[in-house]
Amino acid sequence: MKGKIIILSAPSGTGKSTIISSLINIPELSLGFSISATSRKPRGQEQHGKDYFFLTEEEFQKKVDNGEFVEWEEVYAGTRYGTLESEVARVTESGHNLIMDVDVKGALNIKKRFGKEALSIFVMPPDIDTLKSRLMARGTDSPDTIRKRLAKAEYEMGFAKDFDTVVVNDILSDAVDKVACKIRDFAKL
Repeated sequence: MKGKIIILSAPSGTGKSTIISSLINIPELSLGFSISATSRKPRGQEQHGKDYFFLTEEEFQKKVDNGEFVEWEEVYAGTRYGTLESEVARVTESGHNLIMDVDVKGALNIKKRFGKEALSIFVMPPDIDTLKSRLMARGTDSPDTIRKRLAKAEYEMGFAKDFDTVVVNDILSDAVDKVACKIRDFAKL
């Protein structure tokens, strides 16, 4: 049986990657992770083929031109992210439910393309001040980058209403439980 598609989106620093890491460890959800492609350089300990497919601008553009993406966006000036069609097929055709970590525009494009076969979940930070603290605690971004991420976060939160459901990540364990419940209902587990 072909797996379903679960799309998680949230402003940077909201905790969606941490939530996904927790969900992957719940066997009954039968989740497989979609590895996104990006034109940015790896951060910290990120690895090609595990965290992202790190592509040069030229490689990324070639895949765009060949129609290999389900969705892609230039999320930040000069930095593109996308989901390869091959990744969607790899996971869903194995019978696993595909969990996707994508930006807001990408999430809405995937939902539009797959309709009822996809569940879109927006993870909301408790508030902007908490989000700022989380971004600063990462220690990976400059103050200017954090300022840009916060401005983008406020813009992205305006799209929460377009998602199937919204979960606030105030207490991580509660957010994981709420997302898991939404997935169970959607996939009829």
